[in-house]
Amino acid sequence: MTEIAKKPIKITETILRDAHQSLIATRMTTEQMLPIVEKLDQVGYHSLECWGGATFDASLRFLKEDPWDRLRKIRDKAKNTKLQMLFRGQNILGYRPYGDDVVEYFVQKSIANGIDIIRIFDCLNDLRNLETAVKAANKEKGHAQVALSYTLGDAYTLEYWTNIAKEIENMGADSICIKDMAGLLLPYTATELVTALKETVKIPIQLHTHYTSGVGSMTYLKAVEAGVDVIDCAMSPFALGTSQPATEVMVETFKGTPYDTGYDTKLLEEIADYFRPIRDEALESGLLDPKNMGVNIKTLIYQVPGGMLSNLTSQLKDLHAEDKYYEVLEEVPRVRQDFGECPLVTPSSQIVGSQAVMNVVGGERYKMVTKESKDLLSGHYGKTVKPFNEEVQKKCIGDAEVITCRPADLVPNELETLEAEMAQYKEQDEDVLSYALFPQVAVDFFKYREAQKTKMDATVADTKNGAYPV
Repeated sequence: MTEIAKKPIKITETILRDAHQSLIATRMTTEQMLPIVEKLDQVGYHSLECWGGATFDASLRFLKEDPWDRLRKIRDKAKNTKLQMLFRGQNILGYRPYGDDVVEYFVQKSIANGIDIIRIFDCLNDLRNLETAVKAANKEKGHAQVALSYTLGDAYTLEYWTNIAKEIENMGADSICIKDMAGLLLPYTATELVTALKETVKIPIQLHTHYTSGVGSMTYLKAVEAGVDVIDCAMSPFALGTSQPATEVMVETFKGTPYDTGYDTKLLEEIADYFRPIRDEALESGLLDPKNMGVNIKTLIYQVPGGMLSNLTSQLKDLHAEDKYYEVLEEVPRVRQDFGECPLVTPSSQIVGSQAVMNVVGGERYKMVTKESKDLLSGHYGKTVKPFNEEVQKKCIGDAEVITCRPADLVPNELETLEAEMAQYKEQDEDVLSYALFPQVAVDFFKYREAQKTKMDATVADTKNGAYPV
């Protein structure tokens, strides 16, 4: 066994992206973020995760903000720290495979607007769905980090993880992230996994987990001792629960050891003080549900990520079937097995969860089948680690063709068409990408933006005409 060099652990701070995505449905505004960015920039983090994931959709849809503008403003204030984003492979930040030209252009514009590290993942760990994004990041001189969607099951052996890690390194990735979206990675398993990966690849290994199952900090401790290079943490006001382990706790844990981060505790306290009132306000308004802040041991039993648990609750409430909650939880692993034992992460978690709800509420398994379930079983999301249940596949899609190629091979280049469709709204190059991902939501935002501008122009004109006291 290779001797692991003991060195200071690096931390990626998630407070500006995954922490508030996990706890308050990605509702932190740019205005709330900007006053503290300069202090975050002074900490010495490995990176600040501030973009991608659900932030793009939420900014346009709920906050009426331009996500590109947010990125540029954060970049302007973070002079010393690398900025990081989460990218769903060929699905970018949306829910379908996009043409290669759209993926390449999105990567190019993300890096041009300030992103340094792009964390790229695929919900099925189908590496074919990552190739275009990795090549594009390499071409733009960005850091391409490929994330392994971590999950449990017969197929997910140490050999599976080391083989896929080697392929990722050969693909041209600059680092690998173990993306443990449901908090399923236990401390001693983390030791085994990190040790095996460090012996297999030369590129750095990062670890991302959620505190949903209550083991996150212990898992980080064992992973750091095993030689992991970077861990993802969140400032304490938005840590724990369905978010990440707390930054300050991990910094204190390693103080005085060879893994000491060297971060200034007083500075971290000031940053925590800034975010606390935002957390309290979210609690008071009901935006932050106290249930999301505790430990949910069902995560380990049913392997369901925290965000997926809340989705299931809300779906059952809409159907007036809250009493079926435990039946649905028990159905989730069965559907997952039928669907090739796929990891549960966006969008596969939503597909499996919705189908489990339909199977239970409908009174018969696969009597009602979602379009997304049919697409998954037809190969349109990619290749699963295990074959689909043939009986289930037959019942859901009949004799429909099952594709075995890379799904995006069937998607023609689409940038020119998209440009033509939204030309009347375009104010910046990036607008076409907002439209590509969320056409209706983007158009609604473009109209809102135009209305705000008209209102502003009218105000300025009135002021010039003496309608307002100066």
